[in-house]
Amino acid sequence: MKSKVSPMVAPTLDGEAVLGLALALVQSSTAPVLLLDGDLNVLAASASFSRTFGLDPAGIIGRPVFALGHGEWDVPQLRSLLTTTVTGAAEVDAYELDLQAPGEPVRRLVLNARNLSYGAPGTVRLMLTLADVTDARDGEALRDRLVLEKGVLLQELQHRVANSLQIIASVILQTARKAQSDETRMYLTDAHSRVMSVAELQRQLSETSVGDVELRVYFTALCNSIGASMIRDPGQIALSVDADESHSTADVSVSLGLIVTELVINSLKHAFPDGASGGIIVRYRSEGPDWTLSVTDNGVGLPKDPADAEPGLGTSIVRALAQQLKADITAASANPGTTVSISHREPAPGAASPKPATLAV
Repeated sequence: MKSKVSPMVAPTLDGEAVLGLALALVQSSTAPVLLLDGDLNVLAASASFSRTFGLDPAGIIGRPVFALGHGEWDVPQLRSLLTTTVTGAAEVDAYELDLQAPGEPVRRLVLNARNLSYGAPGTVRLMLTLADVTDARDGEALRDRLVLEKGVLLQELQHRVANSLQIIASVILQTARKAQSDETRMYLTDAHSRVMSVAELQRQLSETSVGDVELRVYFTALCNSIGASMIRDPGQIALSVDADESHSTADVSVSLGLIVTELVINSLKHAFPDGASGGIIVRYRSEGPDWTLSVTDNGVGLPKDPADAEPGLGTSIVRALAQQLKADITAASANPGTTVSISHREPAPGAASPKPATLAV
């Protein structure tokens, strides 16, 4: 004979019991919590609420929430939000509100309000929870301000470095013009161009807030600087730039700029002997991580005898920079003239690293 098991039935609480339970929960909460009625009077407040906002617990219960403290809670935004929540038209979810008591600093609060449904029909109870996030927001503001100040200081430093480099380059150029030896004058002119390439990069960095350099603008300004110091007759040798919309980080841009400087100087020195006219084009293209930088002239071309192409300082600089960029160097005839290309190709997974390039420039 089987016995019947009666199903468990949840006890039914009347409105007063439910209210008593809600009051107990609010009063025992470790977070700032208020229980409000339909007229937005305080039915219960957690000890944390009184402690957080410096209010006397005995002076809270039964008072309108807007009358708490010294009137600082009577804020139009709070009144509008709670009134809307009471009607059931909306709920307050993580709303940030500034609260300022007389003689006290502004406090940033995050509010959540829910309309509770229990008790007799038409009975309205509102649960309001608050979190003081003043310290967190102040920390975020301080961090943002420090980042901004650091960026401004960095830009100012870059600007001053660029100005200093330009002053140094001007002194070198003036010394070159006064030099009696053609060889000394040539070395000083080369040094001037190299310093100006770095100064131009610093100027570009001082004008950008993200630290990336627009290469077409950079190469154009760089070539204008080199041309101004080394091309006596702009109508005789044209120096131009053909680059896409690529941007690059500061460290890569420094290396690319120095490579352009060395290759352009090399073309100006060797491609147009005896006052010959012609042109030099600096090209740059990129696709994803792969890129190619080339300098092409329409001058006399590569030496027929490789022994005539003795490597110099420019060659060493270009080799070192290309190796740093993990790029290959190639020199080919442009019919007429010469094209020197520096290409970076991202290796396939598992592929061997490219061998160090060789070039005589």
